[in-house]
Amino acid sequence: MALFDSLRRDIGRFQVPGLRASRRRFKRMLPTRLYTRSVLIVIIPMILLQTVVAAVFMERHWRMVTERLSEGVTRDIAAIIEMIESFPSNDNYATVTRIADQQLDLSIIIEPGGELPPPRRKPFFSILDGILSDQISDRIQRPFWIDTVGDSRLVEIRIKLDSNILRVFTRRNQTYASNTHIFLVWMAGTALLLTAISVLFLRGQIRPILFLARAAEAFGKGQRIPDFTPRGADEIRMAGSAFILMRERIERQIEQRTAMLSGVSHDLRTILTRFKLQLALAGDKPELQGMSEDVDAMQNMLEGYLSFAKGESEEDVGTLRLSDLLGKVKGDFELKGKTMTYEIDGDDTIAVRPNAFSRLVDNLAGNSGRYADRLHVEARHTARWLTLTFDDNGPGIPAAAREDVFKPFFRLDEARNIDTSGTGLGLSIVRDIAHGHGGNVTLGDSPLGGLRATVRVPA
Repeated sequence: MALFDSLRRDIGRFQVPGLRASRRRFKRMLPTRLYTRSVLIVIIPMILLQTVVAAVFMERHWRMVTERLSEGVTRDIAAIIEMIESFPSNDNYATVTRIADQQLDLSIIIEPGGELPPPRRKPFFSILDGILSDQISDRIQRPFWIDTVGDSRLVEIRIKLDSNILRVFTRRNQTYASNTHIFLVWMAGTALLLTAISVLFLRGQIRPILFLARAAEAFGKGQRIPDFTPRGADEIRMAGSAFILMRERIERQIEQRTAMLSGVSHDLRTILTRFKLQLALAGDKPELQGMSEDVDAMQNMLEGYLSFAKGESEEDVGTLRLSDLLGKVKGDFELKGKTMTYEIDGDDTIAVRPNAFSRLVDNLAGNSGRYADRLHVEARHTARWLTLTFDDNGPGIPAAAREDVFKPFFRLDEARNIDTSGTGLGLSIVRDIAHGHGGNVTLGDSPLGGLRATVRVPA
């Protein structure tokens, strides 16, 4: 037993890598779409079943029927030979020829003398040649020659008698099961009909899944399909109902957040107004300058975030031209005496929330404008994705802090993020907008020496 276990481990050690590679190749060859896989699940077993039936049952039935027919023809030929040898005829075998034609449905010719032709090459696939030759050899036991391909409707058999050559002509369907193709046609036709019905049924079952996938994808992009209702099988309806409940919970959370922020904004604005009023009544005193700046910074922070959370989160999807958006950014850079270039690859028109996406671009370009002298934006719009790459020559952000800068109110002690008068929400809002469009924002090293910000959202 120990030896067997050792051999099994050795064999497994040598075979597993090959099996794994074969499994990976096989998985790559398989289709990825559920509809195609479902059709294959229906068609492949049907093809295998038809192949087994045709190869096993039909081959046996074909051979058995051909053997019985060939045996009957060989028995009739043996009887004719017996008549020729037992009853010598003075009328040149006219009686035997008449009996063979009228009673046995065989056409015969008796040629005096002569020899058999050389053997013909047998067809590559012919059950008739093999079975008929075996029957003649076993029952008649005389030299013979057969031709099953010369005339497609007839089979010729020549048999060497003592001093004559017997030529027998019989119809092919008397020696061969020639109606088998009818069964094959019916079998193939039925299989095609059932396959077509299965394909139509599967298409109806797959359509609700595709509808659910499109609804989920649209919701991930911040869009909404108003006429979505669960349909299809019970399991698909359960998944659709679960998706609707999930969407409603998320929308309620967004509404609750917006309502909460609206309430907070109202309370904080009241307090900030009191602060401003008290500072105004106190006059322009140097010791109050710092407090006045803190109040202004707090109001900017509050207004900046609440305007986004309250208004742009509910914005509908529209169209926006990249050239117009990036051209505006370029004009702002030129006013500041800085360089901004951009390149657009693909369609210039994109489907996004215009105000929110404009703010995303403005925030990223604004950060570069504060800390860099040069900015290059590359926009690549394909059939599936929109990718914006912002490269600048600023001080950049340390790799360890590139995720922290997306946290609300996070500030870097040095280098960059937002300016000292900002709110600490610039990059947080950028990522929130990207997530709202079903995409993401990542930071890396720029070939210009500064920071690279990559925005990737579904097209």
